[in-house]
Amino acid sequence: MYHECQILFCLNVKFIFLYVKFTCVYEVYFYGNAGHLRTYLESWVLYLDLNFQSLFVCFFFKKKMSVVHQLSPGWLLDHLSFINNINYQLHQHHEPCFTSFGTSTTFIALDSTSKPDYDDRGNSQVFIQKYVFRSELFNVTKPYITPAVHKECQQRNEKEDPMSGVKEENFNSIIGKKRKRCVVFNQGELDAMEYHTKIRGLILDGSSELIQEGLKSGFLHPLSEKWNKCSEPITLPLDTCNLSELCAMAKHLPSLNEMELQALQLTEEDMSVTEQDLFSRIVENNSSSTKIITLMGQKYLVPPKSSFLLSDISCMHPLLNCRKTYDVIVIDPPWQNKSVKRSNRYSYLSPLQIKEILIPKLAAPNCLVITWVTNRQKHLRFVKEELYPSWSVEVVAEWHWVKITNSGEFVFPLDSPHKKPYEGLVLGRVREKTAVPLRNADVKVLPIPDHKLIVSVPCTLHSHKPPLAEVLKDYVKPDGECLELFARNLQPGWTSWGNEVLKFQHMDYFVALESRS
Repeated sequence: MYHECQILFCLNVKFIFLYVKFTCVYEVYFYGNAGHLRTYLESWVLYLDLNFQSLFVCFFFKKKMSVVHQLSPGWLLDHLSFINNINYQLHQHHEPCFTSFGTSTTFIALDSTSKPDYDDRGNSQVFIQKYVFRSELFNVTKPYITPAVHKECQQRNEKEDPMSGVKEENFNSIIGKKRKRCVVFNQGELDAMEYHTKIRGLILDGSSELIQEGLKSGFLHPLSEKWNKCSEPITLPLDTCNLSELCAMAKHLPSLNEMELQALQLTEEDMSVTEQDLFSRIVENNSSSTKIITLMGQKYLVPPKSSFLLSDISCMHPLLNCRKTYDVIVIDPPWQNKSVKRSNRYSYLSPLQIKEILIPKLAAPNCLVITWVTNRQKHLRFVKEELYPSWSVEVVAEWHWVKITNSGEFVFPLDSPHKKPYEGLVLGRVREKTAVPLRNADVKVLPIPDHKLIVSVPCTLHSHKPPLAEVLKDYVKPDGECLELFARNLQPGWTSWGNEVLKFQHMDYFVALESRS
């Protein structure tokens, strides 16, 4: 992470005080031979007006993107940089004094001279407060299963007979004696083993190539013994506002005439909203700055140029009533599995419920539909053979998200019999209807390649998927409308829907930085 830098030039007994702030989002390069330079600092650009002929300074800026490296196997992503590139900053008018606002805000001063951004406007000042996502939520320093544990599992499974589908297990009986039992692999386990064997080489070779590039560039760092020993468990913010339960309760609120309800525009910097306002209409922030909404005493950051609908799956009507179609639809369904049943962490949907989502009414012609799929082959077959055909979507590619640590190791051993370090994405196109002209038909997009890898350090928050916006830019129209279903966070330029759509926008997941122009 870069720190503040103060530069003092002395030319002909004249002083120029140049204040430059560096954050982890920016890289700055200095070159010579420029007599007069005028640029503008707002977000990631510098404002500088130099009229001294004897001063030769030129600044070039390189904004860190979420795509760190792009190679033939796929992409190495920086999820944290993507979030911070959203440029979460609030503009508030205050009397000329430096006071913080918001009870849950934590200020981090970068040095003793740091002050908030402000601009005189009459008797008030414009206070600019910047926020960044908690970087410790991406500190994945070592695998979730250590090599020693995996080795023990391998030794225990050496007695398996994959050809016959039978394995032997040792277990302690109630009286303490060891017994052996034969366990027959079920069809799902056999299918998973066959699938893993088929894609193992692709995952290993492609990931290794991207990881090596990440190590060379310094984005990934070899794990030192000191870092390994000193790593501490992360204390996550408490889930003080259970959004999914609120959405379930909202189904019992008095029904409104949804056809007459317009989208709720966020015009104030810090806006309190009622539950009924949120659950009955789409909320939009069409401004170029971040807004705060307060729901039941909890504050959430809403990025610029974003919109969302917080509702249960039975209350998606506002999305349909706005009569808007989308060129990209990303779906992350809560798939049913045994661990979900045991944990009760969130509700799941049956395949039939997922099938009933009205994608045909939301999808524009030639819409790109992307569905996140678990490693259960039952779910993968359902998406390819039942779900997409029912939506008139043709499967065009299958990609894989590979999860690694900050040092480039898989978060789970690649051949772990329990959890794999990868998840799947199924990409499809809505079948073209000749009766309906394509939106911007003259704009050509590249065909979607198959078996691409998205490699990234995962967020420690449950089910916080990596961003796909930059990865997909070559395969969608530049002005395409984008929708994410079952979302847990917001993105500029996207409409997001889900019963926890604001979850990772909670201010507890961010820290505030003091800054000034």
